[in-house]
Parts: sequence; structure tokens; C-alpha cells
Amino acid sequence: MTYADLASLADAAETVLRVQVRKASRLKPEQAPGVAPGMARVLIEARTQTVLTGPAMGETVRYLADVPLDARGKVPKLSKAVVLLFARTVPGRPGEISLVDAGAQLPWSGETEMRTRAILTEMLSPDAPPRIKGVREVLHVPGNLVGEGETQVFLQTQNNAPVSLSVVRRPGMERTWGVSLSEIVDQAARPPARDTLTWYRLACSLPAQMPPGASLSGSAAHVRAAAEDYAFVVAQLGECSRSRPAVER
Repeated sequence: MTYADLASLADAAETVLRVQVRKASRLKPEQAPGVAPGMARVLIEARTQTVLTGPAMGETVRYLADVPLDARGKVPKLSKAVVLLFARTVPGRPGEISLVDAGAQLPWSGETEMRTRAILTEMLSPDAPPRIKGVREVLHVPGNLVGEGETQVFLQTQNNAPVSLSVVRRPGMERTWGVSLSEIVDQAARPPARDTLTWYRLACSLPAQMPPGASLSGSAAHVRAAAEDYAFVVAQLGECSRSRPAVER
């Protein structure tokens, strides 16, 4: 599981918990529409071991999950297995949860839980970066010297919190860039470290190219410089690597 995989699951979950499976019953095909080939949908009853985030859970939870069949086409033995769940509660049905997607039941390991806890800690922090919806506007301001200038990228966020990127060009020097999570666009801002929540919000949400019409720069040369600086940021962020589809929120 990549950082983006776990962050996507955690971002969509109301509750994340570790449980031990007590009982797993395979549903009949007519009860499980849309199951992928080689998979089976099972109704699981499990004992709650710990809740990493979310409301308190009872001793027992029930949920549906899609699991891969073994080489004989049978559901593997799940009883006593310890798994990590990314789920939402079901209103009016205590003890029942709904996984954020069919594969949001992960085999438990200490490493997976540790990585998940770190992501949840970032997400629950008061200064957590907001979800990015897109690029609002881009402005390139040339400097007094040839080759000098700054591009500012203002992002649209889900909660309207400010997020901006700045790219600074200086003659004879490498371009530098950073991200600001405040109203002040700070030239001293630094790029986010990879596999952090700020990196994830940017690398997995920004369009690959500057959207047409986003640049507020007047001349064609300024628009071109803004597009180049935007592409530079995207390249610096690197690929949003995933081993599974992103979870729909």
C-alpha cells in the first residue's frame, strides 16, 4: 500500500478500527451484484480490538467485504484473522458499519497500523492542509533582471482555506518553490516532504497542466512562464503512486 492508498482510505472514512474476525458467511450471487471476477462478497461479524479514529464502537461489528477467492474458487478462511477497517457508521443500525469501498478491509500488520495512525494524526491536526478542488488563478510577475520573476498559484479548496504555491526564478540560480497554508504568500515557503499530507493533497489533486484561462498574466510570454513554473511544481511533486483505485468520497 502506498501513502496515497492509505491516505485516500483514511480521508473517506468516518471510523478506522482494528478487529478480529469471528465469522464470515459468503453471500449468494443474487445477493452480491457487481462483485468482480475472482472475488466473493461476505458478511463478517468481528470483535472490535481498537478504534483508531471515530465514534466508540460496541464489542461486535458487522459489515460486508469483498475478498479474493483461493485457487479452488473458495473463500479463504477468515476466522480469527485480524484486519484494519476503513468505514462509515450506518445511521439507525448500531453495530453495523459500511466499508468506504469493497476493498477497505486490509490485512493487519504493525507497520500498516503505524502508517495509518501517522496519517490520521496529520488529518486531525488543527493546521491540517485542506482538500484541493482545483486551480483558481495563476499570476506571473517578472523581475527587474532578465530571467528573474515569480509565479503565484492560488488553489481552490473544499473549505475555502487559503493554499498557494510560489515559484521564484533568479538569474543563474535553480528555480525554487514552496507552499503556503495562509493568506500570506511567503517566498521563504518550502516544498512539502514526500509522503506527507500536504504532499498528498497537492500531488494527488492538482491537474497535470495549468488549466486554460487560469493565468492572470497579461502577455503571452508571462502566460508561458506561468505554465512552465506550474509544470515545474507538478514535476517536483512527482507521481501520486497508487496500487488501488482512489476512494470516492
